Parts: sequence; C-alpha cells; structure tokens
Amino acid sequence: MFNKKLKTKSVIIGRRKRVNCKEDSDLRDCFVDLFDVNNPHLCNKAPKKIFEFEGKHKIVIKDLDVNYLLLGHDLVINDLKEIEIKEDKEHIHITGEQK
Repeated sequence: MFNKKLKTKSVIIGRRKRVNCKEDSDLRDCFVDLFDVNNPHLCNKAPKKIFEFEGKHKIVIKDLDVNYLLLGHDLVINDLKEIEIKEDKEHIHITGEQK
C-alpha cells in the first residue's frame, strides 16, 4: 500500500482513460501530479512527481480547498505546504496543509 507525505506547492488529481478496468466496472485508473507552482494547468511546467494508481473507486480529499477544472474534469489544489497520499484498497485518501 502507498503512504507518503510530500512537500509540494500544488497538485492536479484526475482519472485516466479506461484501459485496465472493465467497461461495466466502477473502478478507474487515476493520477496525482505534484508541481512546484500554483495553477499548473495555466503554464507549461511538467510535474515534479507523478503518482499513478490502478483500479480505484474514489479519491477522498479532506480539509483542503479544491478547484474543479470543468474543461478537463481534473481537480487542482493550490497553496500547499505538504500533501499526504494514502492508498487503501480501492480508495485514495488525500490530506495536507495549505497556506
């Protein structure tokens, strides 16, 4: 199981296209990308770290201010000091500290 606490400025969270999961399954592959700038979707900076997870049912985010990007269906969390990512069977739990 994955369990990490990481220093970062922002993250983008989203799902991948269905590749490893069956069509009738409610599981999806997802990603958490870490960046050293706020609003990384507005610039051409590559993520400083990429975490990919296969076959997850949901991502649970607690106590963080989150922005939903309608165009790409991704979530952005800015103004972070650190983030903690925990994998628990079919779920990913994300907490952290914002400025």
